[in-house]
Amino acid sequence: MDTLTVRPLLEPATDTFGHDPRSWYSETFWLPTIGPTCLLLLRRMADGFDRNPDGFVVAASAIASALGVSESTSPNAPLQRSIRRLEQFSLLVRDPSDPNGVLIRRYLPSINRKHIRRLPEAVRALHHEWAEAQLTRPVHETARGHARRVALCLLGEGDSPDLTERSLARIGFSDDLTRDAISWAMRRHLDAARAAS
Repeated sequence: MDTLTVRPLLEPATDTFGHDPRSWYSETFWLPTIGPTCLLLLRRMADGFDRNPDGFVVAASAIASALGVSESTSPNAPLQRSIRRLEQFSLLVRDPSDPNGVLIRRYLPSINRKHIRRLPEAVRALHHEWAEAQLTRPVHETARGHARRVALCLLGEGDSPDLTERSLARIGFSDDLTRDAISWAMRRHLDAARAAS
């Protein structure tokens, strides 16, 4: 495969409450679960979705090179192995309509119990602390943070507020979260423009 057609694997619950591949949670708990190359691949894809929320096409060799692995596209090349590993964890699925296409999660679910048990003891303890803290955190706060982050990126890439609103709705955010996110992101961009001038 010379090119990779990447589209988001949309799952409203995970897209609303999941973890950005570039987050502390992903680095602390997903990294030892799927390995560094897989996590770096997910992070590169998340960067791509920030710029192109509906998907993009990328040269397989360019992705491999950016990950610091062999640019080979053979079935046993590191990039191909990483794609298969992400499939095993249901973080990626092959696109049935495109032989070079993949659907990748924009956000990662929390790791499951089976994988928690395989973490080093100190990391398991950290996950327990994190889970306990989540019990006191309002669910709405997590969803609002995700919606705001997406809106900030889309507006930063030049999308209009209307287009950003449609993109947030497609992801599955509620009307209230969408309005809040766009308003917040527009204020942030305005503040940044004022500071720059």
